[in-house]
Amino acid sequence: MRIGGLTRWTSIDFPGRLAAVVYLQGCPWRCSYCHNPELLDATHEGRHPWAEVRDFLRARRGLLDGVVFSGGEPTLQAGLCDALDEVRSMGFETGLHTGGMYPERLAQLLPRLDWVGLDIKGPWERIDEITGTRGCSPRVKASLCHLIDSGVAFECRTTWGEELFAVGELHALSEQLASLGVRHWALQQCRGPSPAAPPGAQEIAAFSARFERFELRAA
Repeated sequence: MRIGGLTRWTSIDFPGRLAAVVYLQGCPWRCSYCHNPELLDATHEGRHPWAEVRDFLRARRGLLDGVVFSGGEPTLQAGLCDALDEVRSMGFETGLHTGGMYPERLAQLLPRLDWVGLDIKGPWERIDEITGTRGCSPRVKASLCHLIDSGVAFECRTTWGEELFAVGELHALSEQLASLGVRHWALQQCRGPSPAAPPGAQEIAAFSARFERFELRAA
């Protein structure tokens, strides 16, 4: 696997767990607000061989609860299934951050996962525009359906700023996600030269009413 980075300890990337995060190279999307642009190139060799990461994790058994694979888009990496199996054999719980571009691959991974964070980039009709890639929306929907059917714990999260899409569209998206069966939604403020203003109190109250758990985060 091509590994672009490693966070050795985090309490925020895997809910309720102390975890390491393994960042895998490659992403098919080109979102304007991407904060990991160094991971976009799938041909880059990466910074850490898997053997190095594996040795680090073995030394952290009993100290960490879990391991999250992130990116980029980690489901691009053919070795992810085997890596998840190795991590689970060490006694760690496993998490995944994904944009849902490859629903069939996600379906294969789900039996090996304890938790998933699925990025919903925006309203279904806007996802292609936001990601700069055609044909994303049905793929992301399919990934969401796989998650809901799997019973694996998950959250959906959306990065938002009014320069991306209007607050009315954000409301419509939250209603659609709730109607599909999403119970945990995180709204992340878009970062950039002019940071996005957070939604108002009325919006936050409406979002909170639609989900069992709603969080407003800095992206």
